Amino acid sequence: MAVNRVPVLKRCRSLGLDPVYLGIDKKSTRQLNRANKKMSEYGLQLREKQKAKFIYGVLEKPFRNYFAKAQKMSGMTGENLMILLELRLDNVLFRLGFARTRKEARQIVDHKHVLVNGKQVNIPSYLVKAGDVIEIKEKHKDSQRYKDILEVTGGRLVPEWLEADQENLSGTVKEIPTREIIDVPVDEMLIVELYSK
Repeated sequence: MAVNRVPVLKRCRSLGLDPVYLGIDKKSTRQLNRANKKMSEYGLQLREKQKAKFIYGVLEKPFRNYFAKAQKMSGMTGENLMILLELRLDNVLFRLGFARTRKEARQIVDHKHVLVNGKQVNIPSYLVKAGDVIEIKEKHKDSQRYKDILEVTGGRLVPEWLEADQENLSGTVKEIPTREIIDVPVDEMLIVELYSK
């Protein structure tokens, strides 16, 4: 499996991204100094795509597949793409506050700790639907790991399209999110322009 080993803060700096969107509280003090180079149109488009891929932890091929799927759906391709990425199981776990970062959420899913509607799912890219109930398996609920996670994520705001029950480590997808309530700093129109070349 391909793994991106670039230090996270370094990558955030190069993409001009705040690490908070990844669930990381650290701040990078170093400034990125580019010698007043004006970015080309292609450069801007590419950076937006890399930003989206980096935030959601998706590699190029699956990202392309999401884009193809978004094109087939009705509505705006860019908005559909962001909604598809937001509905990934690892992202939903992160949004519910059951993981500190999306990477950790991915690991929790991989380790078979998650049930969707009572069935075990270990595919981080599994797309949830409205009405799905996501919970951590009974035998893992009391583990120290989740107590630590909830301590860190307790104050995090759960988006309005999700409902979290922190006590029982479960959550419900109330509805499919709209682009307006997805707080990811990505200009999806530039990604659409990049792929439609």
